[in-house]
Formats: sequence, structure tokens, C-alpha cells
Amino acid sequence: MRTFASPAELLGAVGEPLGPGRWHRVDQDRVDLFADATDDHQWIHVDPERACAGPFGGTVAHGYLTLSLLPALVTGLYRVDGVRMGVNYGLNRVRFPAPLRVGTSIRATALIVAVEPVPDGLQVVTSVTVDSAGGGKPVCVAETVSRLYLKEDR
Repeated sequence: MRTFASPAELLGAVGEPLGPGRWHRVDQDRVDLFADATDDHQWIHVDPERACAGPFGGTVAHGYLTLSLLPALVTGLYRVDGVRMGVNYGLNRVRFPAPLRVGTSIRATALIVAVEPVPDGLQVVTSVTVDSAGGGKPVCVAETVSRLYLKEDR
């Protein structure tokens, strides 16, 4: 994990790569729970028997499930001392270049693209790439926008 001792140190880290992070396995139970939460029960996600004969040779995770895992995947890549709270502010761009086969492990690497002051904190733009174990192409590439709110005593 990269620890930035201050917001100023983070400001100076634009262009710095982070990671890779730890592996996270995406299993069928997680995919089924996501399908229930989103009402997206397409057979390529939830019917392992039918999906074996489908285009991916088995079930695949929803792209939005992969996207929803970004906070867990990025946790542990970096932290900034003096931050009281971080929030997801949005996304600039998201792509899913390859399917994520169920049962596969994924991990993230990141690149700090921009850091700008905002009231009470910083806005951080990070390019995150999610790779799968044994995969050739990434399963997700996203440019995330986060807001880091600083402790009041800084």
C-alpha cells in the first residue's frame, strides 16, 4: 500500500502507478446475489448449465458487478493521511474489454491521473484497470472520480 503523508504529497503523485492489489474471487453466489439485487437474471449470468453452451463457455459476471467491486479492489492500493472521509463522486469512462468468467479471481492496478483541490478536500481522478487471473485483456477499465474530505485540524 502506498501511503501519502499529506494531501500535498498526493498532489505531487500524478502519474504514479499503484498496485497491483490483492486478488478477489468472483463466485456464482456473488453473481446470483447481484442478479437478485438488480433484477438482471440473464442466463449468461445465472444459469451455469445453459451458459456452458453459450458464447463464453460458462457463466460470466455482470459488467456492473465488476464495476461495483472497484472500491473493494482499490482499497489497499493507497491511503492519504489526514482524510476524514472519501466518497465516490462519479466516473468519466468505463469499458469492459473482456468477460469475467465466474470462479475467476480479479485484482486492480491504478494510475493517479489528476488531483485538484475542492472545498474541504481533494478531487482525485484515477484510472483503474481490473485484470483477471489468467486473462489476456482487462475485464474492466474505468476512470473514477473520488472526493477526499480532509480532517478539520489540518
